[in-house]
Amino acid sequence: LSGTDRGQCAEVASRDLQRTAPMKITRVLTDNGKAFTDRLFGLRKRAATGQHEFDLLCTDLGIERLAPPMRPQTNGMVERFNGRIEDVLQSHRFHRGEDLEQTILRYVHLYNSQLPQSALKARTPIDALKDWQRQRPELFRKRVYNHAGCDR
Repeated sequence: LSGTDRGQCAEVASRDLQRTAPMKITRVLTDNGKAFTDRLFGLRKRAATGQHEFDLLCTDLGIERLAPPMRPQTNGMVERFNGRIEDVLQSHRFHRGEDLEQTILRYVHLYNSQLPQSALKARTPIDALKDWQRQRPELFRKRVYNHAGCDR
């Protein structure tokens, strides 16, 4: 994808996430890739202008950007997750876009509801969200579900 296409994809994804997430999104952590910033690449010597499409979108939605430069730990988390998705995609052959979409949706459901994460104290993301909702209900706009229409 071109830089513009990636920026548009980030915008659509952010608006969809804002609309569907059970909690109000106040901060987002990204790497400093060109889909998220207009900072110079390579040595990253120029500060971001705040005029990149993603910056403007976050400002419009009231979302604080957390993207510390030169932090490989942050990028590592994102790359690890992307690597897992890539492994799933490499192990399948897709004949239609719908097959790809269904595979990704199944993986996301599995990841969120069945795979405990060490960063969440060995809980699944859904279980962690439900715990947070019980502890801080004012942060949530709607009930946390395992997937559309179902809760346990």
